[in-house]
Amino acid sequence: MTTVNGRIQALYRRLRDESLLPRLVFYIGLTIELLMVIVDKSNYINPIEGFLFRVTFLLFAAKLIFTKYELKEWVVIFLLEGIAFVFYRVTGENELIRMVTFAAACRGISLRKALKYTFWVTLAGCLCIVLLSVTGIYGDVSLTQVYGHESPDTTTHIGVDPTPETRYTLGMGHPNALSCMAFMLTALGVYVWFDQIRWYGYFILLFLNAGVYLLTRTKTALLITAAFLIGACLMRLVKPFREKSILYFCGFLAFLLCLGFSLDAAVCAQRVRDAQWNAFYYLDPRDNGHIVALGKIDRFLSGRIISLTETENNDGMIHTWSAFSCRNNMEHYFDMGWVKVFYRYGVIPGSLYVAAHLFLLWRLWKRRDGCGLVLFVMFAVYTVVEAHLISVYLGRNYLLLFLCADQAAVSADQRMTE
Repeated sequence: MTTVNGRIQALYRRLRDESLLPRLVFYIGLTIELLMVIVDKSNYINPIEGFLFRVTFLLFAAKLIFTKYELKEWVVIFLLEGIAFVFYRVTGENELIRMVTFAAACRGISLRKALKYTFWVTLAGCLCIVLLSVTGIYGDVSLTQVYGHESPDTTTHIGVDPTPETRYTLGMGHPNALSCMAFMLTALGVYVWFDQIRWYGYFILLFLNAGVYLLTRTKTALLITAAFLIGACLMRLVKPFREKSILYFCGFLAFLLCLGFSLDAAVCAQRVRDAQWNAFYYLDPRDNGHIVALGKIDRFLSGRIISLTETENNDGMIHTWSAFSCRNNMEHYFDMGWVKVFYRYGVIPGSLYVAAHLFLLWRLWKRRDGCGLVLFVMFAVYTVVEAHLISVYLGRNYLLLFLCADQAAVSADQRMTE
């Protein structure tokens, strides 16, 4: 019996430490997740999505089994899986279990290799969607509808229909989806090739960003992408910036500001709506300066705050949050990503999700990863107004790779790709 156990243990260690099988299994799962993201961005409805979620979970679980962790790290993983399982039992959704398993399975995977692979697969998929659209084979080139940029003074409060507008989607269903994928690919590409991009490369990317704006008229993505490119360029040209701990502390403060603003919006959304209504009908918002300021910000954000008051129960506002969410919170959609974290996942899993981001920020500081800091902050700001990263599709959230992937595990991945 001892001999048999010894052989099993030797085989396990050989598969874990010397075989390419664990990394191959991981990349198969990652490929499926990325392809599901691409399909979701097209007009096609994936009929076997739930089945594929289970397949990728099993693949990442298999990789996790062959991943070397210390005992205390296994304890943390099982604790997180337990909390994710409670969420599953309460809501019926398994995305947190999949998320924890995926992030933990990233140990031993080269971060840059995985991000580069993610970039090329996502870019190829997006180009296929665009090509099918512009050739008329599949998908609409543009979308004509109301985009919510008109003032409530001329629409909502007096019952005048907003003016429809035509914007380009290039097969991705909505202009925001097109601009979002452009931002994500830009951010991912700049991070992967950060040390190779010259100063003029950032200007080229800025012009391309302006071109995406002309197609989509999405100001949020325009500003976020421009801010990311400027920040990354500064980190590239002024290398001492990367070593300054104060910058990472500022990134921490920016992250807290994003969370604080989102919490404030979830608390005050109804008051913001009432103040806007009062300001129109009575020429007086009948509330304090804080609510008036939120209302002004909300107009710039195309009504994202007051969108939390569009259902009978005001879904998204803080009174709809609970410890582990509920089944009813799985159906309603809104754009504010950090609000969605606590509304959809619950306060306890949402707090752990935030803690994981703080852990990631600490890792970026320890590595003095300046471009990673800029990407982290811009993703945090973007998530205030968009919920792209808060999704059942793990391939959308590149930060999950950052949590446990190993920048030192290059040689093994190189052998795999050769």
